[in-house]
Amino acid sequence: MHSLHVAAGYLHQCAALQTEDDDMRVNNKIRFQQIEILEKTYLGARPALNFRNPFELLIAVILSAQCTDKRVNVVTERLFKRVNTPEDMIHMGQSELESEIRDCGLYHSKAKNIMLACHKLCEEFGGSVPDDFDALLSLPGVGRKTANVVMSLAFGHPAIAVDTHVFRVSNRLKLAVGETPLEVERGLQRIIPKEKWSAAHHWLIWHGRKVCKARRPLCMECPLCAVCPSSGKIV
Repeated sequence: MHSLHVAAGYLHQCAALQTEDDDMRVNNKIRFQQIEILEKTYLGARPALNFRNPFELLIAVILSAQCTDKRVNVVTERLFKRVNTPEDMIHMGQSELESEIRDCGLYHSKAKNIMLACHKLCEEFGGSVPDDFDALLSLPGVGRKTANVVMSLAFGHPAIAVDTHVFRVSNRLKLAVGETPLEVERGLQRIIPKEKWSAAHHWLIWHGRKVCKARRPLCMECPLCAVCPSSGKIV
């Protein structure tokens, strides 16, 4: 899983690519090649967050804002030993929750939103995380990215959550171009078959983490370099 050797046959084309015209025309044929390479390279990629049920996933994703999944897993490992239902969280209280999640960053606002979300879950959804996109969006601290992650991972619905990695990689590849996460999400939905939406979310995330980094992307090691209009242009 995640082996970059799967698409190694494309690497020899990179040097030649960088001597061609600066502007690669990215049409749907190239986009389909990009998707194929991503799928082969990151086949079987799984989420990095640890969770056992929809509620734990919801909390973990809220905590992951501007925080690494590795750090979130450290925090939730101890947190979920104490609480794993909305009722448990309400009983813990915001002050104690802040102490538990302090090393996640933005702990005050995250704790406040989590407490408000837990109250709403208990008051309006019987203490369960709703299997409904709009209902998830109504929860404090939950935006489209979080709602899409929960719909996909907790309930098995096709969804593409656009985080910073997905946004960056999609724009660099011109797989889906947009100035907002919603524009990129819509673009990805148009080009990627619906049955692959959830898997593609993970392909793009792992590619962003391992290769197409925000600073100094590893273009010469990238299996997509021959079909990437940004190859070798980002420092």
